[in-house]
Amino acid sequence: MIDVLIIGAGPAGLSAAIYVERSGKHAVCLESLTVGGQIVNTPEISNYPGIKQTSGFEFSMALYEQATELGAEVNYEKAVKIEKVGEDKASGFMVTTESGKTYAAQTVIIATGAKNRHLGIDKEEVFTGKGISYCATCDGAFFKKKDVAVAGGGNTALEDALFLSNYCNKVYVIHRRQEFRGEPQILNVLKEKENISFVLDSTVEELKGESSLEAVVVKNKVSGELTEIPVQGLFIAIGQEPDNADFANEVQLDEKGYIAADESCYTKTPGIFVAGDCRTKLVRQLTTAASDGAVAALAACAYIMED
Repeated sequence: MIDVLIIGAGPAGLSAAIYVERSGKHAVCLESLTVGGQIVNTPEISNYPGIKQTSGFEFSMALYEQATELGAEVNYEKAVKIEKVGEDKASGFMVTTESGKTYAAQTVIIATGAKNRHLGIDKEEVFTGKGISYCATCDGAFFKKKDVAVAGGGNTALEDALFLSNYCNKVYVIHRRQEFRGEPQILNVLKEKENISFVLDSTVEELKGESSLEAVVVKNKVSGELTEIPVQGLFIAIGQEPDNADFANEVQLDEKGYIAADESCYTKTPGIFVAGDCRTKLVRQLTTAASDGAVAALAACAYIMED
C-alpha cells in the first residue's frame, strides 16, 4: 500500500511529494499530462521568493528532479475515481485510473490544479490547434507576422497580447466589458503599442474558416452589431476551471467545482487532502500552491502516524 498517493504533479503535487519523502513516507504522483502543470508554459517566473528569475520549465524540472531524487515516483496516469476501502482507517483508499489500473493508498492528496476555460462555441474544438490556442507562450511563434486576437480581460489576456505583439502583425484584444480586470500597468503598456487594437463590450460569437481559423465574428453587447475580424489565430484567456468532478463522491465541491477546504488542506473525508489551485481559496499563485503541497503532505503523514 502506498503511503501517500498524489493526484497531480504540478507545483502543489510535487511540493507535497518532496515533503512526504522527507517525512520518511513514500509518495506516488499520478499525472495525466506533464509534470509542472500549467506553470511549465510560463516563460518567466520572477515572483517566487528566493528565486529572482527562472522559466516555468526550469522550475518544474527542478521540482521534479528534487522529488524523484528523494524517492518519489511519477506515473503518467489519469485518476478518475477514489473509493474508501472498508470502514477502518487502515484499509485506506483505492484509486482507479482511466486505463483501469488501481492503486491502494493509505492517504490521498488531490492536486489536480485547474484547466483553461473554453468559450463554448461552435468549431472551437475543431479549430483547436488549427488557429485556436490557450497558451500564447506555447504557440505565439507560429503566428509570426500574422493577425491574431486575444479573448479575455484579466492579467493573462493582457500578458498574452503583449507577448504576441512582439511576433504578430496585428493583435486584437476582445473583451466583454469596457474596463479590464488586469493590472493597469500592463494595460498602459498595451495602449502604447501601435499593433494592438481593443474590441470592447464584445464577445466572440462565431468562428469562420475551412481547414483552419480565418476570421472571428464578434458581437457588440451594447449595439448588438456583428463584426467580422479576419485573423489567423485566436488565443483564449478567459480564466480557469477545476477538474474535480470525478472525485465528487468523496469530497465536497463548491458551486464552481473547487474542493471545499481551508488552509489546513483537509477535505470532508478523513485521509483525503487537497492542495493547490483546485481547492477553495482567494489567492491562486505559485507560492500558495507550493505552500498547500507542504501543508497537505505533513497532514497526510501525521494522519498515517496517528494511533
